[in-house]
Amino acid sequence: MLKELLLKNRSFRRFYQDVRISACELADLVGLTCYCASGRNAQALKYKPVTDSVLCDRVFHNLAWAGYLKDWDGPEEGERPSAYLIQLLDTSIVENCLCDDGIQAQTILLGAVEKGYGGCIIKAFKNESLREVLQLPEHLKIMYVIALGKPKENVVLEEMKDGDYKYWREADGSHHVPKRSAKDLII
Repeated sequence: MLKELLLKNRSFRRFYQDVRISACELADLVGLTCYCASGRNAQALKYKPVTDSVLCDRVFHNLAWAGYLKDWDGPEEGERPSAYLIQLLDTSIVENCLCDDGIQAQTILLGAVEKGYGGCIIKAFKNESLREVLQLPEHLKIMYVIALGKPKENVVLEEMKDGDYKYWREADGSHHVPKRSAKDLII
């Protein structure tokens, strides 16, 4: 069952923008993180849900998409995320969340897949501008932006060849992602 969720959980970058995700569904996804391991048990990560279409648009314009796809500036209108969860570190609790950010982001994406959604964890964003858009207080540091929606693209896993890990798109829009084999990960 976990393997099936992992295989369905890809980095989706195009969505059915008109399929909205409710604030309640986002709260359910954030709720999953309460069960995650936490370094020092600090539990210092918090989330800013974004569901309003106007605010979603403002968040979108502060993000960079798919660095390997040089001729693509990100999803077009109609294919953009319908919601975001902005992952924040509460520095009034700790200055470093250790590995909690990745654990929780993956948990949220697995929960989204289970609900029929998909997403993409984004680290490339205009920090100061996004902070202003979200009106964040000083003690909250943006860690990641988790873009969410109903996936509109086909993601194909490929066997990695010659160590080339860069993803690519075919003319039909299918997104190909090379993966190392399990035997290549064991030393």
